[in-house]
Amino acid sequence: MRVAFPDLSAMMLAAAWMRNATLPLSKNIPSRLSFANRRFSQSVMSSHVEQGPLSPSMKVPEGADVATVAAGCFWGTEHFYRKHFGDGKGLVDCRVGYTGGEKADPSYREVCTSTTGHAEALQIVFDPKVVSYETLIDFFFRMHDPTTLNKQGPDTGPQYRSSIFYHNDEQKRISEELKQKYDKTFYKNPVVTTIEPIKIFWDAETYHQLYLVNNPDGYECPSHFLRVKPEL
Repeated sequence: MRVAFPDLSAMMLAAAWMRNATLPLSKNIPSRLSFANRRFSQSVMSSHVEQGPLSPSMKVPEGADVATVAAGCFWGTEHFYRKHFGDGKGLVDCRVGYTGGEKADPSYREVCTSTTGHAEALQIVFDPKVVSYETLIDFFFRMHDPTTLNKQGPDTGPQYRSSIFYHNDEQKRISEELKQKYDKTFYKNPVVTTIEPIKIFWDAETYHQLYLVNNPDGYECPSHFLRVKPEL
């Protein structure tokens, strides 16, 4: 087992910087990577006993189901889903992590090189008696921009791609139908969301979990907002 500890002094300095930082007055919004670069030194490789399609750190209660999506920076994706579906509204638990790539146990630093094939993803355990998979995916298509290829806001690279990672044929069918719906009736530009079978889901480093809860002044991707009216 590999055990590593983050550089707490560096984390405190980074947090202090972000609390006091202000956005420039220009329209050039700083990318999430400009925040993340300060935290590369704390990247901690996860330890896994057994790795598969489900996060090893989450329990799936009897009767619960799992959904996995990627919508750009996973800090904001997690924050949005917890905000809208937490507190008894169907979300049981969730984790941010990496999936869709080939390299085993990738670190955040490695994923940010855009060479591992992984997407920054969110894995959700939900109660289908309270919220359906269809509702979660419908929300997915409206909480980010699914028409930009390998890009969300100022964040670019395949790790920021719009993707749905299905766990069974029914999830694949629902995802494809909703993609077609939003492509034809909601967005002006073609929806480029990929629909991929779930492979291995690697938990992201601990400091990424609940990032915007622990860092309320942290970076939020400007493309993460709920779209209500169709563009068409």
